[in-house]
Amino acid sequence: MEDTAPAAKGEGEGGVEGPRFRRVCVFCGSSFGKRSSYRDAAVELGKELVARKMDLVYGGGSLGLMGEVSEAVHNAGGHVIGCITGETVGEVVAVSGMHQRKAEMAHNADAFIALPGGYGTLDELLEVIAWAQLGIHTKPVKFHRLVGLLNVEGYYDFLLAFIDKAVDDGFIRPAQRHIFVSAPHARDLVHKLEVIDVVIFFL
Repeated sequence: MEDTAPAAKGEGEGGVEGPRFRRVCVFCGSSFGKRSSYRDAAVELGKELVARKMDLVYGGGSLGLMGEVSEAVHNAGGHVIGCITGETVGEVVAVSGMHQRKAEMAHNADAFIALPGGYGTLDELLEVIAWAQLGIHTKPVKFHRLVGLLNVEGYYDFLLAFIDKAVDDGFIRPAQRHIFVSAPHARDLVHKLEVIDVVIFFL
């Protein structure tokens, strides 16, 4: 079920390789889920962001996978930006409610990754995909991958199958299927987000 589109070299101007984004917004559950692999994946993602010198943007809070990924980044010396009404580790961006919270998370991020989660995670994930489809934002730039699904043990297989069905039945254009990528491990997913280009999807 993983994305298998061909990769391109991650080069900047003059052919010099470098990161395409510095801040990654992570969507994930406020619970741990029933599999230890979900918690392990959150910690792995946090460490991968720090290793690549990328900041974490998230919805604040210390519960579940949200707490795991933020603590992993914070404890490894990385920078955490929490958009929340209360307190969080790292830098706090105070918000008044859910709509402002999502807007601030998007405003402060260059790319987006979804760990396993429930309704809230799906809401945040599908909203940024829809924004990309409509051209509301173009992060990092409109030719680059925008959203990544950390498909831990096939957690998002049914969602990917649904999206493929929507493409087959004419509700999503084939080019827009590639607004996001997926991978089972954090290192592979962040690599895909950095180096794979796609066709223009603002049609």
